[in-house]
Amino acid sequence: MQRISVIGSGTMGNGIAHTFAQHGFEVALVDINAAALASARATIASNLDRQIKKETLTETDKQLILNRITTYTDLAAGVRNADLVVEAATENEQVKRSLFEQLDKQCAAHTILASNTSSISITKIAAATQRPEKVIGMHFMNPVPVMKLVEVVKGHSTSTDTTAEITALAIQLDKIPVEVNDYPGFVANRILMPMINEAVYSVYEGVADVEAIDNVMKLGMAHPMGPLQLADFIGLDVCLAILRVLYEGFGNPKYAPCPLLVNMVTAGKLGRKSGQGFYTY
Repeated sequence: MQRISVIGSGTMGNGIAHTFAQHGFEVALVDINAAALASARATIASNLDRQIKKETLTETDKQLILNRITTYTDLAAGVRNADLVVEAATENEQVKRSLFEQLDKQCAAHTILASNTSSISITKIAAATQRPEKVIGMHFMNPVPVMKLVEVVKGHSTSTDTTAEITALAIQLDKIPVEVNDYPGFVANRILMPMINEAVYSVYEGVADVEAIDNVMKLGMAHPMGPLQLADFIGLDVCLAILRVLYEGFGNPKYAPCPLLVNMVTAGKLGRKSGQGFYTY
């Protein structure tokens, strides 16, 4: 693989593009919004500057990395020569299925189609294509350039060759790939989101305040940040969407989102990205 297309230039998309470019790949970063693409390039440049300050990169390295990233607002042009497409669009099943249907028609026959989805079924996404054996989950963690884990999610029809190729690719990116099967929430969010939901319930039921709950988990369980601070970092809307996938996928009331979380998202309090969540930013 030499040519990578990344669909979506938000937090995850620009981090994925940054990581591939830093490891020598030619990257096409695709978004329908030109302003979002400009913002993504600025974010990548800023993050590279941090690496320069830490003396892990030079100014020359930074320019080489940025030169490997080309932006597109036209999907067909952005994926035309791709060996791999990594989709990092909105965490919405219908959006992803529609996008993969388009990608299937516009990409070369050899192209592997990967989704960075944090919870949506790879099997359902693959069913929108005529190449389900070449559809796979490649779930990076945020911030992508820093976090080592990549969940490699095998859909029902994902081939052994595709899984092996993506696993090897993750290692090329200096990541640690972990293969998981395609069930709601995979592993990371199946375990993480109920913990976050329980923390929200603890606020909702008046067990303790936000800071106390986070301090218990940081100081008692050695978590680098508390579950409510982490929820703000992820985005409360994203947490809610994942919990709904878990609840609908398993039909188990233990995954039902806390009413407080639902109300906060409805009120537009989404965490860091909106300036207000469990904390004020």
